[in-house]
Amino acid sequence: MLQSRSRKDRVPRRSKSTVDIVLPLFNEADVFEQTYRGVCTVINALPYQFTIYCVDDGSTDGTPELLKRLAKRNKRIRVIELSRNFGHQAALTAGLAASKGSIVITMDGDGQHPPELIPQMLRLVGQGYDIVQGQRADSVEGGAFKRWTSNWFYQLLNLISGTHVLPGAADFRALSRQAVDALNAMPEYHRFLRGMISWMGYSSLILPYTETKRLAGKSKYSLGKMVRLAMDAVFSFSLAPLFVGLSLGGILLCLAIAEMAYVLSFWVTGRTSGLAPGWSSLMFVMLIVGGMLMLLLGFVGVYVGYIFQEVKRRPVFLARKTGDDARD
Repeated sequence: MLQSRSRKDRVPRRSKSTVDIVLPLFNEADVFEQTYRGVCTVINALPYQFTIYCVDDGSTDGTPELLKRLAKRNKRIRVIELSRNFGHQAALTAGLAASKGSIVITMDGDGQHPPELIPQMLRLVGQGYDIVQGQRADSVEGGAFKRWTSNWFYQLLNLISGTHVLPGAADFRALSRQAVDALNAMPEYHRFLRGMISWMGYSSLILPYTETKRLAGKSKYSLGKMVRLAMDAVFSFSLAPLFVGLSLGGILLCLAIAEMAYVLSFWVTGRTSGLAPGWSSLMFVMLIVGGMLMLLLGFVGVYVGYIFQEVKRRPVFLARKTGDDARD
């Protein structure tokens, strides 16, 4: 079932002849050849000129050698070998920056994104959509904890930011050249592509799919990586953490004023003998205030850290080998 985020009538646009497929890879030697064969089976029957950009994100297994063999057999493959592991979002960025096609499709190399949807994606982009976003209808991996935390995270992000990010959105999508150029024009270092693509506001359509089981190996997205991605999303798209600190500070100020009025009432009525020494309550207030100040300073520190990394203007990724170099 297709869900459109725009109610405007679509005017079919003329079919484009060049399509790029971006596949970020990290230690996928056991699975990628099967993924590659599945993709080729689908695209060989389509009337487009395809280029496949395989981005090796600093793999330490046999992935680089596998990509070299595949590139020698198939001239459609372009290998981008990053100098180290920069992360999934940076690897996608490298592939998008190298792409030249009229339509660009991004998908993972572990076989969980069904290539059978590629013809439908291309047809929808040809009808006028700049973004055809794949949405996981169900996941066969991760368990209830991962699904619950993912849903909670997207609800929170959509609540505190001005950008709506689709729950269950994956990095399986088709982008028009206009959308890719706009995405490449965003130089930010901490990249949350799902939010950046939603922020652009181009005409988009949601394409649900059922995620299949990995062909081999295990997911490279550890809990730590997911937490870092969540932090990039929150601190890149919202100032809410700062306002949380300010709100807590305001509440504590009001409580302090109420406490002051309460103590003054004893002096006004001459009941000063009823005042307890108050050491425990004083320490409690000091700890609460100190904790809130540290929390607020922590939020400010994170934003300052992000600003510091942005102003250094370091590249999001560094490539060791690109394109035809990998076939030499």
